[in-house]
Amino acid sequence: MTSSSKSLGELFDTFEREAFRLETLDDYSGSGNSDVYRRFLAGEACPENYNAEWVAELRSHTGNGKRIYRVHILSRPLTPYLRFELGWGYLTNQAGGEEFFILDTTDAANPLDGVGDFWLFDTATPVAMYYDAAGVVTGRETLPSSRATEFIEYRDMALARAVPFSEWWAKHGE
Repeated sequence: MTSSSKSLGELFDTFEREAFRLETLDDYSGSGNSDVYRRFLAGEACPENYNAEWVAELRSHTGNGKRIYRVHILSRPLTPYLRFELGWGYLTNQAGGEEFFILDTTDAANPLDGVGDFWLFDTATPVAMYYDAAGVVTGRETLPSSRATEFIEYRDMALARAVPFSEWWAKHGE
């Protein structure tokens, strides 16, 4: 099976060095974790086992020297969903070795305006992610490796302008 015919799950199971994610939306609440998100909105504490399966998967990869990292493009004030994602999700997932960066466009133009969400595996296989207005995944498209250079450029541009999440959160976390 070529990488362009692999699903997102298969790519996660088989990547060798790194998996990069660009996030561009203010709300992914339609894509899962709706019960936990409701708990967050109700002011409850983060459950002890929140994201436990994902953290275990992250540890299995990062423990083998693989890098999983992402940049989220956002602006303040944060939406309720972003407060949830960053405050519960990112803080939890860091325990598994995932790295997070924030490209804050509150006071600057978005250098990747019009670029959508994607994953990039081993700088060779981009997977475009498509969402509707409610943050529900409507599709995923594993693109041919001939398109990888375009996504490497997006990744590099995002990383060059982003700051580490822990630094950003210390200053702007809510």
